[in-house]
Amino acid sequence: MGQCIAVVSGKGGTGKTSFTAGVGAALALAGRRVLCVDCDIGLRNLDLALGLSDRALMDFTDVAQGRCSLDTAVVTHSRLPGLALLTAPLRMRGRAVTAGEMRKLLAQVRSQYDFCLLDAPAGLGEGFLLATAAADRCVVVTTADASSLRDAQHTVMELNHFGPGKLHLVVNRVRKKLLRSMHATIDDAMDRAGLPLLGVIPEDDALPLALNQGTPVLLASGACPASAAYRNIAIRLQGGKVPLLRIK
Repeated sequence: MGQCIAVVSGKGGTGKTSFTAGVGAALALAGRRVLCVDCDIGLRNLDLALGLSDRALMDFTDVAQGRCSLDTAVVTHSRLPGLALLTAPLRMRGRAVTAGEMRKLLAQVRSQYDFCLLDAPAGLGEGFLLATAAADRCVVVTTADASSLRDAQHTVMELNHFGPGKLHLVVNRVRKKLLRSMHATIDDAMDRAGLPLLGVIPEDDALPLALNQGTPVLLASGACPASAAYRNIAIRLQGGKVPLLRIK
């Protein structure tokens, strides 16, 4: 059986969607079957980060409410056959998906994929609750600034139904000079959020460039620091051990 991992953040702008796309691509490159689900109704962007813009005709609400099958709705990446997308609707049609319907959908996903990454909307609204209701684990993505860390703390308080070892922290968009000037460390981020650290991702100009080119950064030409970080996190999610990436 596969596992479903909700990717959440207390505020926007932490790089949660880029994280979902990057780690999803890294897991697929490692030979895993991966489904990335965009849970942000009306403001979906995961298709852009994966290079699958405007490919999907059906969305996760169609599958959850029985209007189509999972196989019909997912879109498979042409360059990464192990990577697929289940997108969010551009607008809600009819009633909202219930937590029970989401649990049923994810039970089916677990039977077909090794990993499912649920890209939740920023904040603690209905989309956040839906993405975390049936997930097996949860990754809180934050940046190192004080406001983002405080929002991460508030987010963690809403996730107390996850047991020990099921909640993880990722510190994204890290710049070493900024950390030094703020007298901050990654340990500070861990202490404030109260979570074990899954990974550290550096600020990387290759990410917006890859987004504008419509391709996952791991498939873009040339190695980049963010790609190395995503690969390391993918290894840890599979149970492996690898040192934290050094931020240069």
